Amino acid sequence: MRLLRRLMSPLRAKVDEIAGPLRTKLDKILASQGHSFAASRRLAERQLLLSGQLASFEVRRLTEIDTLADVEFSVTSQWGEDGIIEWLVQKLPGIDRSFVEFGVENFGEANARFLLQNRGWRGLAMDGSEAHMNHLRSETLYWRYDLVAECAFVTAENINALLKKHGFDGDLGILSVDIDGNDYWVLKAIDCVQPALLIAEINGVFGDRHAITIPYDPSFERLKAHHSGQYFGASLQAMIALAKEKGFTFLGTNSNGVNAFFVRDDLEDQVMPSIRTVKAWPARHRDARNEAGELVFTRGTAKADLVAEMPVYDIDRKTELSLGELFPLYSEDWQKDLTTPPANG
Repeated sequence: MRLLRRLMSPLRAKVDEIAGPLRTKLDKILASQGHSFAASRRLAERQLLLSGQLASFEVRRLTEIDTLADVEFSVTSQWGEDGIIEWLVQKLPGIDRSFVEFGVENFGEANARFLLQNRGWRGLAMDGSEAHMNHLRSETLYWRYDLVAECAFVTAENINALLKKHGFDGDLGILSVDIDGNDYWVLKAIDCVQPALLIAEINGVFGDRHAITIPYDPSFERLKAHHSGQYFGASLQAMIALAKEKGFTFLGTNSNGVNAFFVRDDLEDQVMPSIRTVKAWPARHRDARNEAGELVFTRGTAKADLVAEMPVYDIDRKTELSLGELFPLYSEDWQKDLTTPPANG
């Protein structure tokens, strides 16, 4: 690696020598037209937000939907969560206008970013990277809205203290959990907030037949645990069971099977009658990697084969075993859905 860096240094210097004047010239051209890169970026973001607001108006008009997939759209979310959140929030006008989201990287692609900008909610965003949090603090968005950026590697031991530290205990509008690891155990440990809506990442690789999660390890890191990146988090049934234990009703997943949505039981009557089918979709993304860290685009149930020997904790049996011992992981419906796109696709 050091040799490679030494070989690359002269090349980088040459690129900078050529690119530097070109950047300066381009800046001057843009400046002469009354623009700058920053201004262009702000304009693009405003146009994106305007498109999202127009989509929001359409979503709000839907008094009844078949599944959550019907209202998906993305402005700054990854898998259509912006639309689902907008539709759910519209159904719950009296909830607290606040959110907590952790595992956000730099918050550039997050479940609650559009909610912050479109509805002006206050929020707490947490990530384990100081560089990511510094990037967020440097954005114009950070002073325009009531947002706290906290650098923290979230664990079951520290999560409640982190929430209380910034005044996000008690009533909460949305809690979004996505840390690619101990999601189940961290969510299980949270006892100081009462969110109206809960969004929890699930690992579709673990299937829909068993309530399983990775065993708890406070220092867990996804790509260090297994090179494929397919070993993390908890199954759909594990999250449904935990949410039910905490007083939440399952509403369905997004159409790419990444996030599960729940509403607090006392608010269920404001949402559930408007959803004809509570649908959970399997994950279709193909982000598995080989030992060199290269994407190999593994499909469907073959992703589970990559981590068959890895240990999982079976919540119902209260025992640890290998993932492969639980095969088959997928119900017939999920097997079918893996090859059948959602109706809105």
